[in-house]
Amino acid sequence: MSGARYSIGIDLGTTHCALSYVDTHASDGEKTSQSVLPIAQLSGPGAIDNLDLLPSFLYLPHPDELASGDLYLPWTGQREFAVGEFARSRGAATPIRLVSSAKSWLCHPGVDRRAAILPNDAPPEVARVSPLESSVRYLTHLREAWDHVHPDAPFGQQDITVTIPASFDPAARELTAEAAEAAGYGRMTLLEEPQAALYSWIQKSGGQWRKQVKVGDIILVVDVGGGTTDLSLIAVIERDGNLELHRVAVGEHILLGGDNMDLALAHVVARKLAAAGTQADAWQLRALTYACRSAKETLLSDPSVDTVPLVVPSRGSKLIGGSIRTELTRAELTQIILEGFFPPVDSAARPVSRARAGLTQLGLPYAQDAGITRHLAAFLGRQVGALAELDGLRDLAQPSDASFLHPTAVLFNGGVFKSALLVERLMGTLNQWLGAENAPPARLLEGADLDLAVARGAAYYGYVRRGQGVRIRGGTARAYYIAIESAMPAVPGLEPPLQALCVAPFGMEEGTDAPLPAQEFGLVVGEPVHFRFFGSSVRRQDQVGTLLDFWGPEELQELEEIQATLPAAGRTAGDVVPVKLHARVTEAGTLELEAIPRGSDERWKVEFDVRGGVTAE
Repeated sequence: MSGARYSIGIDLGTTHCALSYVDTHASDGEKTSQSVLPIAQLSGPGAIDNLDLLPSFLYLPHPDELASGDLYLPWTGQREFAVGEFARSRGAATPIRLVSSAKSWLCHPGVDRRAAILPNDAPPEVARVSPLESSVRYLTHLREAWDHVHPDAPFGQQDITVTIPASFDPAARELTAEAAEAAGYGRMTLLEEPQAALYSWIQKSGGQWRKQVKVGDIILVVDVGGGTTDLSLIAVIERDGNLELHRVAVGEHILLGGDNMDLALAHVVARKLAAAGTQADAWQLRALTYACRSAKETLLSDPSVDTVPLVVPSRGSKLIGGSIRTELTRAELTQIILEGFFPPVDSAARPVSRARAGLTQLGLPYAQDAGITRHLAAFLGRQVGALAELDGLRDLAQPSDASFLHPTAVLFNGGVFKSALLVERLMGTLNQWLGAENAPPARLLEGADLDLAVARGAAYYGYVRRGQGVRIRGGTARAYYIAIESAMPAVPGLEPPLQALCVAPFGMEEGTDAPLPAQEFGLVVGEPVHFRFFGSSVRRQDQVGTLLDFWGPEELQELEEIQATLPAAGRTAGDVVPVKLHARVTEAGTLELEAIPRGSDERWKVEFDVRGGVTAE
């Protein structure tokens, strides 16, 4: 058991970061002493402010742009960049020097996430940083802010939990873990954001959560963040006379969230400007997007405000005279987000995919369909049989004629749900689906902290891991497989068929090992090879060693491919070495696969990460 005094939770968000902590010395059982750290950060040139949220923005100023001392921080002195509120406000006027959505870039397999590519559309004279380095800087700022306030309890000696989207694949999880390690996070664990939101709701209830949920409940967690939409299902079961929470399923990776909404708002405002005779160029449209983000947050958080002015500066010498001035109204915000992102659809609706152009700009792979309700319908439809496939949950199985899994309760997370209209729309749509199948309506779980729930829940989770409070069971959110190429004679025009070997089953717990059966496989060494991996959120019965010859397009989804050259270690390049495989889920929540040669102490670690691909031990 850890001797750390504090359990610290870090929400590494797409648009905001936050830090919460539980004082374990002042907590007992479900009664916890929990706080949120006001994060010291620049709010203007040379101005320090303490704010609950650290905006996830990095500003890279021109060397002559600011005066000496403008980027001074109390714990480091002068820096060459700004993180947080000042970065966001300064970057809204000069977007070519602003790094945003680094978290979304960190999980984008189509780019080199170690390369200095951000800001992705900056001109050559602007210095760039990698998505990994951007994340390191946010995490480092949080560590330094903690140490500045708590010199008697150094950050590196506490228990740290960092949150990630439930839909992050193993490579994105490993990158997040690497960023945390580079930022000085010692004892670090990863936790899925929807689980963190539910942990926060449990902790905040002060033990009253048992009166709001009952055995047999299926809780749908809808988490719409800045960059992703995360959907999770958690069942309430009884074990040994106690209520227990069991994570049933998580959705696919949906790059759809506040960023998309900001862009949609910017395009609507740009069309309004064009109708009035003002045409915004690409640079101004990007600045307008940041202005719309700030306006959206104001309108969602303050019901008394109906209109927010927008000012987008010119790039010319006449900055004031060339500025674009307009406004965003509450009516425009509601119409765009409500109808564009939460359209009323039936339960059979599915996300629409369109034919793509042969060439496209290199950017984030946003979801093609912005309709969150359609993504929700697809998720619940895929999981209709989930309860019947998991031990302990079969008694909760859905009616035989159900076309989707029926939630009984809903918990929301994310700032967009500060709008009661969005909550009402999504609840109304879901309950319309349930009513059509003669199921009782789902109820809303009240009392969620939409801005700080993830950080607070992560801190509470670290406390729960010590054996206190209520833990959500579930393990890995997917089953994982590695591709095995079949041995067969060469046939013109026919590639050798693939099999998929299960190396980690659904629900494999952190800190556990899964030795595979005695079957040996051939591992190619000394020359470039490709390792292909798959994940499944629907195949729950497969065990370690299950070898699939066939699978449907909905059963397995291919993950990021790893390309590497394993060291030959005295063998001839191209040799095929007989190996056995061994899988492990680390305490941090990442997945490792080892290849062990016959009659040797050698081990090749085939990691689901991009730290040099595959390494040899």
